[in-house]
Amino acid sequence: MPAAPTRQLGPPPTLAHHRRRGTVALIVTAMVAALLGLLPAAPAQAAPVLLSQGRTVTASSEENGGTAAANAVDGNAGTRWSSAFSDPQWIQVDLGASATVSQVVLAWEAAYAKGYRIELSGNGTDWTTAHSTTTGPGGTETLNVSGTARYVRMYGTARATQYGYSLWEFKIYGTTNGGGPEIPGGGDLGPNVLVFDPSTPDIQGKLDEIFRRQESAQFGADRYQLLFKPGTYNDINAQIGFYTSISGLGLNPDDTTFNGDVTVDAGWFDGNATQNFWRSAENLALNPVNGTNRWAVSQAAPFRRMHVKGGLNLAPSGYGWASGGYIADSKIDGTVGPYSQQQWYTRDSSVGGWTNGVWNMTFSGVQGAPATGFPNPPYTTLDTTPVSREKPFLYLDGGQYKVFAPAKRVNARGTSWGNGAPQGESIPLDRFYVVKPGATAATINAALDQGLHLLFTPGVYHVDRTINVNRANTIVLGLGLATIIPDNGVTAMKVADVDGVRLAGFLIDAGPVNSPTLLEIGPQGASADHAANPTTVQDVFIRIGGAGPGKATTSMVVNSDDTIIDHTWVWRADHGEGVGWETNRADYGVRVHGDDVLATGLFVEHFNKYDVEWYGERGRTIFFQNEKAYDAPNQAAIQNGATKGYAAYRVDDSVNTHEGWGMGSYCYYNVDPTIRQDHGFKAPVKPGVKFHSLLVVSLSGHGHYEHVINDTGSPTSGTSTVPSTVVNFP
Repeated sequence: MPAAPTRQLGPPPTLAHHRRRGTVALIVTAMVAALLGLLPAAPAQAAPVLLSQGRTVTASSEENGGTAAANAVDGNAGTRWSSAFSDPQWIQVDLGASATVSQVVLAWEAAYAKGYRIELSGNGTDWTTAHSTTTGPGGTETLNVSGTARYVRMYGTARATQYGYSLWEFKIYGTTNGGGPEIPGGGDLGPNVLVFDPSTPDIQGKLDEIFRRQESAQFGADRYQLLFKPGTYNDINAQIGFYTSISGLGLNPDDTTFNGDVTVDAGWFDGNATQNFWRSAENLALNPVNGTNRWAVSQAAPFRRMHVKGGLNLAPSGYGWASGGYIADSKIDGTVGPYSQQQWYTRDSSVGGWTNGVWNMTFSGVQGAPATGFPNPPYTTLDTTPVSREKPFLYLDGGQYKVFAPAKRVNARGTSWGNGAPQGESIPLDRFYVVKPGATAATINAALDQGLHLLFTPGVYHVDRTINVNRANTIVLGLGLATIIPDNGVTAMKVADVDGVRLAGFLIDAGPVNSPTLLEIGPQGASADHAANPTTVQDVFIRIGGAGPGKATTSMVVNSDDTIIDHTWVWRADHGEGVGWETNRADYGVRVHGDDVLATGLFVEHFNKYDVEWYGERGRTIFFQNEKAYDAPNQAAIQNGATKGYAAYRVDDSVNTHEGWGMGSYCYYNVDPTIRQDHGFKAPVKPGVKFHSLLVVSLSGHGHYEHVINDTGSPTSGTSTVPSTVVNFP
């Protein structure tokens, strides 16, 4: 029988629902003569090169988490891919570019294929057969084939045993067909990534210098990533300003411990924290000096994968205004005090307690969270998060940089790292194109076509064409809020309708020429099922205006099914440069057409028309924060036919199933305070469309809502800034 097989739990996975793909890497450019001498004779016209190792892999199914498809191309004869125990099954390798294929080697485990085909394709859809048999012998089979292909697959039609199909290695040899010089992976991280270890001299001085530069640089061009190697750091107070990210380089937050603080306060803005945007803290353990760490932020300031061995204060000193934020995958041993925070979302974490709330405190999968009491106290609590997958992060494995890509969790509760080693995949840095300022979109796309992931180092990147992410399981990770600006009205980034893409940690800033869209997840009409391996959009922020003139008709479009939007701030600027009703025109914030899309932490603000429109079925949003556009010149400017104003969050009348929890919309029409808004939320009245814990607020009486959702809910009134709430709808 096969070595250490496991019985499949439940019915065998179907082809449509098991398409987890492996990691990607550089094409191996040459085999040394000694290795070639061990291989069967190659065709006379060219010496074959191993093209498949480390490439992207797709499989019809995987028997269990230890027999992933990527194991078949990892060069390790002790790891294997194995399928479900049924026919047919397949495994497919994306070579990254067109190649002349001359040889395929199948190193079978005891569970081999009696009947199978070797198939070639240029596009992954249309296949030709290069080899076929119904009498496969198992063992190691060396097949001389001939053809041109980017995709090569083994399509098993008949198993030789009661088990599945199992390959130690699936090797594809041939020669590449040109296409320009190979782009190297890996390399240094550039001058704006500062790496510290406990012996680094004057750490505090360096941190203070970065903070002096960034404390009030709300629309500045500098970007910084502060990385701390595993170890213990004493007497640290890392104050974090704009476009500054701080993180530990351990696999676990407790690997990197500060006897000190990671601090955000609002002294630069007279104690008002409502503009403390664009910064982050990740993957550190803190022993706060006075027992409580201060993290007084508003939008686009995630606190992820942190262990606070004490309390956490989310308000500025003096308890001035603060406008909402996000915690995920973190453990706070003591009490979290939001104090003046108007709204907050916490996901898949653990807290020792929670002291209060202003309008909207939402929790999902949080151990120690208070029970639902909305609207008084203003808590909305889900016991678990339906689907989540934590953000990829850079870490050190010995002396080698790698990116860890955490595994998907279903009905998660608590942190992903609290019970031993986290589940997921480690990817060496040499499988990433390390993007540095000055890189062109053409080079970035060539690196993607070559099979590399992207790691954007801190900086500002102008792109004159769309960055196209076409390969499954590609990671696009930004350091230090790396910023992408589309020139000449192009779309900054598009993702194909493929499995498992991960976008994380960067900012898209609209250019002065109107872009039809800024970020597209899947093309129009996308329909593939990605439930087993969804695309995730995490800490990806979009800005129109503020840093200068910018325009975009729609900021983010989600067409792919099963996408997870995990913390985004999509913002049409209400202050800064290039701001005005028509100057930074942007009609729509987020439009969702895909089915089964989940948003956890959706912040969308100030769009000229709808902030969010949802057309896909079975959509879910856990926590929504919105402000309507401040700068509407008059009632006529926002008139929507017979309706006064555009809803902040609209579910299309065609939708039959949708659900939302912990959602708020605020108005502050400071140009014309007489403006009336019919409602903050608009949705069809159907049994499957449900909302929980809704509120609308008129900020100091600058404009008013007539209702909360549709024609339900009391109007806001006066200047007292008191929410109007709906506990459940319908």
